[in-house]
Amino acid sequence: MHDPHAVTSLDALLDLYGEVSANAAAKVTDRLDPRTAEFIAASPFVLLGTVGARGVHVTPRGDAPGFVTVVDDNTLILPDRRGNNRLDGLRDILEDPRVSLLFLVPGAAETLRVHGTARITTDPALRAAHVAQGKEPATLLVVRVHELFMQCAKALVRSRLWDGRGRPEGLPTMGQLLQVHTRGKVEADALDAAYPERIRTTLY
Repeated sequence: MHDPHAVTSLDALLDLYGEVSANAAAKVTDRLDPRTAEFIAASPFVLLGTVGARGVHVTPRGDAPGFVTVVDDNTLILPDRRGNNRLDGLRDILEDPRVSLLFLVPGAAETLRVHGTARITTDPALRAAHVAQGKEPATLLVVRVHELFMQCAKALVRSRLWDGRGRPEGLPTMGQLLQVHTRGKVEADALDAAYPERIRTTLY
């Protein structure tokens, strides 16, 4: 069906939304610094986005917090737990290694977006290191991080996803993470102090 209001060019899109803010542009990094590793370690749930010859897929991955491990400042490991054996994401990775990950922490409104490339491995040492309930994962994804950044809280605040659930104690704040990701261009205490009001006034 023809849509006379369809947006079909970048110029038209930018006219609707405007340019990206300086802070949003500066927050992208390619390093899994210690504070970001803390956020990942606290996450029991991540969405895995892949693309292949059969289209695009987003699949859930979840386990106890810490099930995704950070190996170094460019590499993380995601074990594949028992599922329905459709293997949509894994089939895609065999065809196209590009992946996206979205980490969520219950009680935290911010999310962490990671983009990179992945390979599938059956490395015995890695399988043994990622045992859960006495069972090794059949395979693991070794993800090479190309870029990562924090996503602001608006979507989760609007959805009230964690209403009634408090933020985990000690979890790095948005300001603390952005201060690391921007190499000090953002000051953590100032951003965190202003963040609740900013979210309130820019939610819609």
